[in-house]
Amino acid sequence: MPGLLRGVARTAVVAGTATAVSNRVNRRQQGRWAAQEASQPPPPQSASYAEPPAAPPAPDMTTKIEQLKQLGELKTQGVLTEAEFEEQKRRLLEA
Repeated sequence: MPGLLRGVARTAVVAGTATAVSNRVNRRQQGRWAAQEASQPPPPQSASYAEPPAAPPAPDMTTKIEQLKQLGELKTQGVLTEAEFEEQKRRLLEA
């Protein structure tokens, strides 16, 4: 019985020490992160209006032709159904 009690006590001490060390490391790391955030300058304030994002460049015709060829190959291979092919072709040509 004394051996069992000694083993339980030793486990409790080891677990308590590990928890204390873990908590201390965690608090120290949180303090470092807080200090680091405090030392960084705030982000610049943007103007009261925002410029609209630039429109993406329109793809040239050669890009569209290449994409149509790829769609045709996928349809030929059986990856796309006729309806899927037509839908993707429509989307590509509308863009």
